[in-house]
Amino acid sequence: MDVRKHKASFFSVVITFLCLTLSLNANATDSVLEAVTNAETELGARIGLAVHDLETGKRWEHKSNERFPLSSTFKTLACANVLQRVDLGKERIDRVVRFSESNLVTYSPVTEKHVGKKGMSLAELCQATLSTSDNSAANFILQAIGGPKALTKFLRSIGDDTTRLDRWETELNEAVPGDKRDTTTPIAMVTTLEKLLIDETLSIKSRQQLESWLKGNEVGDALFRKGVPSDWIVADRTGAGGYGSRAITAVMWPPNRKPIVAALYITETDASFEERNAVIAKIGEQIAKTILMENSRN
Repeated sequence: MDVRKHKASFFSVVITFLCLTLSLNANATDSVLEAVTNAETELGARIGLAVHDLETGKRWEHKSNERFPLSSTFKTLACANVLQRVDLGKERIDRVVRFSESNLVTYSPVTEKHVGKKGMSLAELCQATLSTSDNSAANFILQAIGGPKALTKFLRSIGDDTTRLDRWETELNEAVPGDKRDTTTPIAMVTTLEKLLIDETLSIKSRQQLESWLKGNEVGDALFRKGVPSDWIVADRTGAGGYGSRAITAVMWPPNRKPIVAALYITETDASFEERNAVIAKIGEQIAKTILMENSRN
């Protein structure tokens, strides 16, 4: 028996297997990024994506260090700031805020029903702004934490040196290209979401509360929730603004698996609202397909 020939044959098989595995992994990763670049072409847009699979540690990034308008994705951060203040004994989640019609801004579907009544607690305001994106509720939350600059200070305190909030609703949605005000990067948002919803920045009770509010989002069904399998649990926050800006930040739990954290931002496009939503759903679908394909190989 020629041992050398058998060894050569064995190593040839191993190398072929490794190359095939690497090729499959590369194709899976490329399929997500290909979906994003195709979407940029389709919409004539600038798109940023960051995805972190906490089960495998894998990441997918496209223009993840570029700045994009925050739009309503800041609302998750504002409510997290409230919860941190509650954890520190500086605030009460049941504290009631009273307001009049003159305090309201455009798009206030929940708060407009409580004008001149008994007001709303901070918990109710967070639920309103995270479930319906109520803009007045978001402003009342910002008031409770000290305004946009205070939110930025909170973010710096937890290690986010990128995300910044400068204005209130609804001016912060202006989204003029090149304006750094009220912006973040996809990678910064993913990192911050992990700190707020996965790590121990907040108490267990506060993390669970924030997660519950985000799971109750009523305005995100046409985005990631449409693209991923129905048995995935999704906690997300959407956003929209000027110059075709559209956004979603999410933590998604496949069954019996650690979650995936994602941030997707679209801006600088003339595409319709429906077209932008459809693209986000497609990208979400491709992320899910890639995750499931990798699961089947493990």
